Amino acid sequence: MGRRGRPMSDLVLTDDERMMLVQWTRRRTTAQTLATRARIVLACGEGLTDSAVAARERLTYPTVGRWRQRCVALRCAGLLDEPRPGPHGRLPARWWSTR
Repeated sequence: MGRRGRPMSDLVLTDDERMMLVQWTRRRTTAQTLATRARIVLACGEGLTDSAVAARERLTYPTVGRWRQRCVALRCAGLLDEPRPGPHGRLPARWWSTR
C-alpha cells in the first residue's frame, strides 16, 4: 500500500550543511528560533516524516513542512530570518533631543 497525502520533498544534506546545522543547535549564542529550525531540518534529513518530527520537537505539522520546504528550496540560508517589511524602528534624532 502506498503513502497517502501530499508527497514529501526529499531533503538530502551535505556533510558541510549537516555540520553547520549541528553547530547552530549546540551554540549558546544561537537564537532559539534558528536552533529549532536547524533541529527540524536535521530530523528531516534523517528521513523522518513531518508528523514524526513535529511530535518529537513538539511543534505543529505545518511548521515542520514550512521549514522542510524552505530548506529544500534555499538550503541552509533559507533558515535565517528575512528582513521585515516596513520602516525600521529607529526614532528621529529630534525625539532624543527633547528628552
